Amino acid sequence: MKPAFKIRLAAILFASLWATASWSYDPLNRTEYLAKIKEAEAYYKDKCEKVAGIKIYKTVPDVEGVLLLKIRPNRTDRELADPNWPGAAFGRERRGDGYIASFLGSEVPTQGPIDAKHRGQISNNFPPAPNSLPGYRWVEVPDPKDGQRYRYTGSMKPSGKKNPQAYKAELEKDPNYDMNVYRWSLDKTPSPSKTPPRYAVTFEDHVIPEERALWVASSTVKVLDLKTNEVLGEMTRYAINYIHAPHHSMPWLNHSECPLMYATGDSDSSRHFVDQILIPKKDK
Repeated sequence: MKPAFKIRLAAILFASLWATASWSYDPLNRTEYLAKIKEAEAYYKDKCEKVAGIKIYKTVPDVEGVLLLKIRPNRTDRELADPNWPGAAFGRERRGDGYIASFLGSEVPTQGPIDAKHRGQISNNFPPAPNSLPGYRWVEVPDPKDGQRYRYTGSMKPSGKKNPQAYKAELEKDPNYDMNVYRWSLDKTPSPSKTPPRYAVTFEDHVIPEERALWVASSTVKVLDLKTNEVLGEMTRYAINYIHAPHHSMPWLNHSECPLMYATGDSDSSRHFVDQILIPKKDK
């Protein structure tokens, strides 16, 4: 039996098993597939019109730092292909340290001036590009392993050396020419404060069986004032993937979503939402 045929046969058998066990329809049957897509689209459209959206109740100027109550965990291809993966609605968002770094980065214009409908790209390059908007100066994160709160900042650190031959002219002019290559990195230290920051960000991923059977996912990001116990704003997102057959390897990287954030790459949606409410302090 040829390898290619084995692969196709395995995919068909796996798809049949998936369909029988989970969805009660055959994703490889085009009639059933299109019927399921139609059902999913109707559900998704209804949720986009009635539930999804951004609600801002109060804004706070000149915020230096925030508390991230949860971090989006690192993912694998397995999660990206799982209809019940909790983080599916934010499948393209940065994870782990990248999620933390997104709140520290500057917002760089990509299509003219930054405004509510034309957001920029979040970048941790230093120095920031001209006309950029600053991120937060620091972010604090509780570590569930030891119960401690840690403060994260960013800085440029040497990561290598330049080729002396390529910089021969510079070295002849200045023997003290800096030959280091620098890279931005996260700096983690215990929080200097005994009390947590006033403003916090969290998210709630929803795993609703009837949604996930349609390859629809939802999640809510919230901004909190821990001093007054207020919700300052919330964003509820719905995402839909049109590939119901499991042979598609990473469907949660190829989904449609509402509301749209007007942001480059869609990897920093939470940051783009939060900084509309907790406005980062300028004059870094």
